[in-house]
Amino acid sequence: METADPDMNCPNCLSLRAEVDALKHLVLEMRQSLDALQLTLSQTQTELTETKVTLVQTQAKLARARKNSSNSSKPPSSDIVKAKKPSTAGRRKKRKIGGQPGHSKHERIFSLSDADQQHRYELDTCPHCASQHLEVWPGAEKTTYQYELVDQPILLHAHQRPAYWCPDCYQIHHAPLPVNVRKGGLVGPELTALIGYLKGNGHMSYATIQSLLDDGLSCSLSAGMLAKVIQKVSQALARPYEEMIQVLPQQNTLNIDETGHPENGKLLWNWVFRTPDFTCFSIEDSRGAQVLEDLLGTECEATLGSDYYSSYRAFMKKAPVTVQFCLAHLIREARFIAQSSTKTIANYGQRVLDGLKALFKLIHQREKIPPDTFRRRLERQRDRFLRQVRRTQAGGQAAVLAKRFRTHGREYFTLITQPGMDPTNNVAERAIRFCVIDRLITRGTRGIPGRQWCERIWSTRATCAQKGQRLFHFIREALQAHFAGTPAPSLITLG
Repeated sequence: METADPDMNCPNCLSLRAEVDALKHLVLEMRQSLDALQLTLSQTQTELTETKVTLVQTQAKLARARKNSSNSSKPPSSDIVKAKKPSTAGRRKKRKIGGQPGHSKHERIFSLSDADQQHRYELDTCPHCASQHLEVWPGAEKTTYQYELVDQPILLHAHQRPAYWCPDCYQIHHAPLPVNVRKGGLVGPELTALIGYLKGNGHMSYATIQSLLDDGLSCSLSAGMLAKVIQKVSQALARPYEEMIQVLPQQNTLNIDETGHPENGKLLWNWVFRTPDFTCFSIEDSRGAQVLEDLLGTECEATLGSDYYSSYRAFMKKAPVTVQFCLAHLIREARFIAQSSTKTIANYGQRVLDGLKALFKLIHQREKIPPDTFRRRLERQRDRFLRQVRRTQAGGQAAVLAKRFRTHGREYFTLITQPGMDPTNNVAERAIRFCVIDRLITRGTRGIPGRQWCERIWSTRATCAQKGQRLFHFIREALQAHFAGTPAPSLITLG
């Protein structure tokens, strides 16, 4: 016999059970809501993380977009869109076109003895009144000079050698050719020098040189022949170039820079070494410190002018060199930091800029101040500047730059102990600019012969320009020595 549940008949128990069931249902709903909220929170956190990553990437892209030739080491040609400079109207008078006040007038001074041909124009009657009683008035004559091409600028020489039969040795003999004809071949030394000049100094392709020679000078040469001519010029310049490379480690001052050089789809590096006496280039496989070690050696004691690239810092640990880091690069970096959207970083960048401005104001007074006084003032200005920039509460690039000042701050002021050292590396950058333009036009080289040609002609061109000498004349002199088997002229002692 079943016993009845006493709770079934208890009103209070039934009420409590109903409340418990209602609470259980409420807890279940709250648990489901909590699970949904946790899922939403997890998704929100994921989206927030993705948003932060996107923000960082966007800020990095924005920072890169803000970089241009004025606040980084990028060349001016990379400034696709450059903001218009603020108008200087009202602050500075606009410069007039033409010669400026104080500029000496450029005049060509010739005499009749300089002219290859003379032409005389006379009057039979007066152009004003038709009188025939004209008399020559000494001292009032007028002479106009004009350069002009001759009808046939290039001559085709036929070097004939009769055949001689020797009945004693039963052989046919010919008179020997002059050495410049024998080694020059179809293209003589003067024309060889001109082709080398056009190729090396004019950024001209073989096709362009072909067109000029054929259309303008009535001389038809194949691209293959032009390539052979260029190799002869390259061989003639080999010894002067190697002489410069050999004496690089003994130089007291070297300004160095590097830029990319394409060769058959591979990126090589074109290094420039500029000394007070010459400039030479070397195209290498690497941009690393090993190149400096190979070319300068570990016993080099020169003062190097360079940017802050890691290769130069690594070489400082291998050789007893002194380094002057480029202050112009530093100014561009500080200017970029001063443009940061983060106020603390921007303030630090502006502090660096203000300090550098004060330094250069003093440097520009170098010629007006006695050397000892200038050095003491510059040392005080340097110490004050480094105290201001070695510490910062800002992060990012400001913190990186502050650390650099703590590590290599004094290397930006080597010019104090080396008075002849330039505070910037502009001389090396100007020297390598021609190579950058040539790279954009020619698209690089295709092998070792082309690489050697570039090294030699660029070094010859830069050194001749540095010494105020004529490039064409040096190429011609080097070719004459090469064909004659005599010592090549020196670029080091040139001028």
